[in-house]
Amino acid sequence: MIKTIDIRELPTRLEEAIELAAAGTDVILLDGATPRARLVACKPAKPRVAGLHAGAIQPADDFDAPLPEDFWLGES
Repeated sequence: MIKTIDIRELPTRLEEAIELAAAGTDVILLDGATPRARLVACKPAKPRVAGLHAGAIQPADDFDAPLPEDFWLGES
């Protein structure tokens, strides 16, 4: 379902627009007859799991070694 709201009405209808979007309705924001934006619901973020891929990335042995001088001079 799609609902349109003129941007001039948005300050007084913002809560309604958010509720419609959260319910799955695409809310099109119009500037007169010109569509300017679409308000849609955000998907909830997936929780991060610490240690899920432990050991998947290995830093190089010289990871913390000083960089060569030519790197700093833009020659490498």
